[in-house]
Amino acid sequence: QVQLVESGGGLVQAGGSLRLSCAASGRTFSTYAVGWFRQAPGNEREFVAGIGRIGTITRYADFVKGRFTISRDNAKNTGDLQMNSLNAEDTAVYYCAVTSALLPPPTVFEYDYWGQGTQVTVSS
Repeated sequence: QVQLVESGGGLVQAGGSLRLSCAASGRTFSTYAVGWFRQAPGNEREFVAGIGRIGTITRYADFVKGRFTISRDNAKNTGDLQMNSLNAEDTAVYYCAVTSALLPPPTVFEYDYWGQGTQVTVSS
């Protein structure tokens, strides 16, 4: 069992930045790949970014490439998502999740545990 808690969401103006953090419980965090997803009202949950178990492999959705950076610190059991150049379309609830897959898949159903989400609102 892994418990995940996101933090760092909030209200920011367009063009601004936020850094989301995901804190994981348990001693096996390093055996999971981490993914960040988001869900806007009326939309399906969509993949944003993912990082492999030791942090050397990352993948991003096309709409965040060059703006968002995913990272992790296995010693601290945390995963972060640095979000720059935010725009109104980035407004959503952001979730972190972990999967026992070696690489971070872009599909919701492949993740084993989820956090409760943190709201990100970008004003235009």
